[in-house]
Amino acid sequence: MNITEKYLEALKSFDDWVIVSDWAKRIGEQYPDLLEKAEIEAQNQAKETTGLNEIAARISSAISRGAYENQIEIDTSERPRKVKFIPEDERTEHENQDIEEDVAPLRRDEIIRRANQEMGSHEKYRVTEFEMIAKQLKKFFGLDFEVDHANALLNNSEPGKHHPDNFQLILKAHNAKKNNDNWQRFTLGEQIEYIKSAIRLQELVAPRLNIEMETTVLESLLERLKSVYI
Repeated sequence: MNITEKYLEALKSFDDWVIVSDWAKRIGEQYPDLLEKAEIEAQNQAKETTGLNEIAARISSAISRGAYENQIEIDTSERPRKVKFIPEDERTEHENQDIEEDVAPLRRDEIIRRANQEMGSHEKYRVTEFEMIAKQLKKFFGLDFEVDHANALLNNSEPGKHHPDNFQLILKAHNAKKNNDNWQRFTLGEQIEYIKSAIRLQELVAPRLNIEMETTVLESLLERLKSVYI
């Protein structure tokens, strides 16, 4: 068994996600010889370090290089990142899911293209206004609002339509969590309160981000939103 295989064997012993430093500790526990060797190498480093630090650094570097591709799953939503071993019987499922996710934007673009061809002028105007309002909220308030389909275009059970009656504005982080789920569309009142709440929170850090919170701009954008939300 080579070193990479030993590292993966140590990772297999965890039942859930684990940070790299804990993975390194488990390697030291299961393979004392590797830890002993790493300790000797650490003593020869110019800066003060330890054997566990050396092992953790090697793991981190290997992950960044893609050395464990298709063998581990990586969660970068938090810091430090977490990893999990992928059993062989799950790898095909993961590969199929990756293919589906990679192809999904093309399917989505085609749905939008066809829908745009069928829209009348007023619907196209409403679509443009939603998109412009989202851009202006980002420009003037530093918030990543996105035009979301309340009923997702790629939902497996009840796919939604690309139509302004199905649009709402939500923050990018929330949209990522929503993914292809269907959410009940905000009422106009809920949509306005959602935007105002996000901006109130942004006001707390605006001076540190060099953002000038202009209330007249917000009121203007909300009036535009009211006219197309329906």
